[in-house]
Amino acid sequence: MRGLTGEGSARPRGSIQAVSAALAVPTALALLVSGCGAGGTGARDEGPAHADSVAGSAATPSAAPSKSPDNVNAVQLIKDDPKVAPAVKRELKPCVADEYPVDVSYGNLTEGSADDVVVNVLTCGDAVGVGSYVYREQDGSYENVFKAEEPPVYAEIDRGDLVVTKQVYEKGDPVSSPSGENVITYRWASGHFTEKYRTHNDYGKVVGDSATPEPAG
Repeated sequence: MRGLTGEGSARPRGSIQAVSAALAVPTALALLVSGCGAGGTGARDEGPAHADSVAGSAATPSAAPSKSPDNVNAVQLIKDDPKVAPAVKRELKPCVADEYPVDVSYGNLTEGSADDVVVNVLTCGDAVGVGSYVYREQDGSYENVFKAEEPPVYAEIDRGDLVVTKQVYEKGDPVSSPSGENVITYRWASGHFTEKYRTHNDYGKVVGDSATPEPAG
């Protein structure tokens, strides 16, 4: 479930799912209101957990994990970022009271000393992703090291990789029914993200308005 983020706070998400343009408006609105009431959800993405498999031996201290930022204001990051398109900034407005349609997750994507921040900006009405960004901590501030602004788009962290999902439309597709999606996996190398994998998924077409046979009389 996607949560709404207040302007003064940024909450990480747990199970992040790609945004689909096929979401109905009433359902999306219900989700947004529910997100406000629940106060948001989420957790840091740290990859699979590891356990000491040697019985009877003391656990070997592991390397110190990267620190998770506690007070990142994702809304302000977007508003102050000159790399963010003006159209995305215009879309970033409160949906309910001071609750913004922003999803935030934390995880180590760039091998830095602090967790990176992934921010997805959504629309209020139908929860469509209009912009996805990755911010890397640099000397106490955050630098935009990735952006994708071709809606519908959604970014998430998957075991240290950045995974971006983009809906694909063919000629004649309604906004509510894209033909498929591209799932692109990026990995940090030499100071920037490099595309590693790309998968295309076609959505099945449902045959509608088929005649229903009348029961035998």
